[in-house]
Order: sequence, then structure tokens, then C-alpha cells
Amino acid sequence: MSALFSIAWRSAWNRRFTLVLTVLSIALSTVLLLGVERIRTQLRESFSSAVSGTDLIVGARTGSTQLLLYSVFRIGSATNNIAWQSVQALSAHEGVDWVVPLSLGDSHRGFAVLATTPAYFTHFHYGDHQALVLREGRPFGALFDAVIGADVAERLGYRVGQRITLAHGTGELTVAEHADKPFTVVGILARTGTPVDRTVHIGLQAMEAIHLDWRGGAPLPGLRVPAAQLGQIDLTPKNVTAALVGLKNRAAVFGVQRWVSTYSGEPLMAVLPGVALDELWDVIGVGENALLLMSALVALVSLAGLVAVVLAGLDQRRRELAVLRAAGAMLRHVLALLAIEGALVTLAGVVLGAAAAAVGIASLSPWLQAHFGLTLALSAPTANEGLLVAALLLAGWAASLLPALRAYRLSLADGLSPRL
Repeated sequence: MSALFSIAWRSAWNRRFTLVLTVLSIALSTVLLLGVERIRTQLRESFSSAVSGTDLIVGARTGSTQLLLYSVFRIGSATNNIAWQSVQALSAHEGVDWVVPLSLGDSHRGFAVLATTPAYFTHFHYGDHQALVLREGRPFGALFDAVIGADVAERLGYRVGQRITLAHGTGELTVAEHADKPFTVVGILARTGTPVDRTVHIGLQAMEAIHLDWRGGAPLPGLRVPAAQLGQIDLTPKNVTAALVGLKNRAAVFGVQRWVSTYSGEPLMAVLPGVALDELWDVIGVGENALLLMSALVALVSLAGLVAVVLAGLDQRRRELAVLRAAGAMLRHVLALLAIEGALVTLAGVVLGAAAAAVGIASLSPWLQAHFGLTLALSAPTANEGLLVAALLLAGWAASLLPALRAYRLSLADGLSPRL
């Protein structure tokens, strides 16, 4: 067997330039397969870890996916708000332990603004029930305090003490700003890998205060409420966008959900975050599968290239194989020789591709986090990644058997007879 390995290595080395191209194509397919699989896995983990420890999300009656998108991922907008009286009634329910109201609709330089209560920093969890941690500063306390996420701080270069102004509406192009009521950054949250990183957090009363002199999304002409007079005004919110709910006993979740859906004050709905996340993943999973299929096709083309290279090289190796057969090599020896060569080429390509994928994940992770909010962690290979690598190695070995069978069928005289 060692002799076959030696022969296979020397034969491959003589055709190294051609085989290098094949190795690179297999490495590229490996990078694509492992990269797409890692992105798919991390994306799913990011979605599932965006909120944890919350039993129900309550909002105006709409689709469960839409409610999850705007309340957790800050995507889209609510079809309607829910009255503050409904939030109070929900808080008074005997099965409810805590309620964290959320109010959305404003932004700051493209980042969502979330108005809530200090209980948000206590009860909101992500990942494996991880609590929010302040990297710097403190939670908001005064009326115009703001706590920003890690991405907001890094991309805009903000520090504690920074003065910022909020804009009415969402998106990058917002022209109506609440310039007369600036906020002060009092805290910066540690990175979570969730939409919290891309959010500016303020108090519910602050959201009410900056809209006192606004109607229909625009400031009222000739009316300005100075910040100095806000202490004399009741800033209890009239409505909010949604609410996160924690229960005293999770076994009561369906009972509370039914109570919300039959609430007589206004049409409401309550969704289980886990169920809504699964529904959302079913929607975006089509694109994920398409990327995986594309990578598989690239891998198939690379393996086809391996077969083509070995077949094309048979004409140059007829004398080599004929000499081996004349020396007593049998079918299994010829098959083993070319199978070993194909396996070595495939192994080299897969190892090179796996190393390139690891380097790419480590180097591109900060850029992906900063520009797309996608967290890629360099960790031990998953079971699916191991299966993909094993499938590539097996397919490369199987692909080398076809040229091996073709080589054995060449006649001995064909290889040894001189060519004129």
C-alpha cells in the first residue's frame, strides 16, 4: 500500500500544475458549502436568540410574523397601536408576572428608537436567557436620557455624554427632527448579536414629551413646548406599539393568550415568540435552501472537473499504466492507484477550503456585524458541516473511480507500442 501511495504522489507531482487548478476549484466549492452552512446556522441562531425569557408578545391584531418583526427585529411598522389602558389591564392579570411596554416609530441616523421602561433592562433576555449588560454608563433615569446599543456606538463613534437628536419616522432619509429636545447618551450596552445592538433606547415619557407639539407626523406650526415646562405636564403615554409579557407560570400561557384575544377593550393578539420565530424561518428558509443548492452545484462542477482532468491525463499516462500492468499490476492495483490520487486531490482541496473558510469567518466577522448585523462565530465544526466535508471527500473518491475503470480498459499493447 505504501508503494501505491508513493507512485500516486509522484504521478500527481508530475502533473501538479493541472491538479492545482482542480484543488483550487474543490477548495472554492468547500468554502462556499461551509460558508453558506455557517451563515445559515448562525442566522438561525441569531433569529432564535433575539428574545428569550419572554412568554408572550402582545400587540394590535395583525399577523404573528409581522408582530414579531416590528416588536423584536425593528422591521416594518405596526398596523395599529394598543391603548395604555390595555397595557394596565394586562399587567393586572393574575397570571402575569411582568409587562414591558414598547413604543416605536422614531429613529436616529437610520437606527431604530425604542421607548420603554427601566424594567426592560431587567426582564429582557436574549440567547440562553442572558440579561442585558451595560458596557459603559447606566440605564436611563432622567427624561432625556438615552441608552444605545453596541453597533450604534461603534458606527457613529458615540460615547457616554454624547448629545443626540431623534428624528420622526424610520429609515435613513428622515428630515423631521426633534431638534428642540436633544437627548444625552448615559449608557452603552454590551454587544448581544441581536437587534438591541442597533437600537437607541429612551423612556416612554420621553417619547411622549417629544411628540407633544406634533400631529400627524409633523410639528404643529407656531406651537412649541419648551423642555423646561415638561415637568408640569402629565407624560403618561396614551398608547404603545407592543408589550413583552412574562408569566408567573408558563403553564398558563395559553390561558393568558386566550384572554388577550378575547379582550373587550380593543382587538389584541398575543403570540408565542418561539412559534412566531419558526413561522418566520419557514418564510426565509426558501432563500437559505437556494444558497445551499447553489453551493452544491458548484461542488458538483468541481468534482466533474476532477474527473475531466484525470480522464484527460490518461492519454499521457498510458505508457505509465501499461508498464505497471506489465510488471504484474492487477485490476485492484490500477483502481487503487487512481482512487488514491483522486482522494488525495480531493482531500487537499477540502482541507484548503476548510482553512480558507475559517480564515474568512475570522476576518470578515467584524465587517459583517457592522454592516449587516450578522454575527459569525469561529467555533468547532457542526454536525452538518462534518457531513458536508465527508460527502465532498466521498464524492471525490467516487469520481476518481470512473477514470480508473477507463484506464484499466486500455489494452496493454496500446500502452507499450511505439507511436509513429
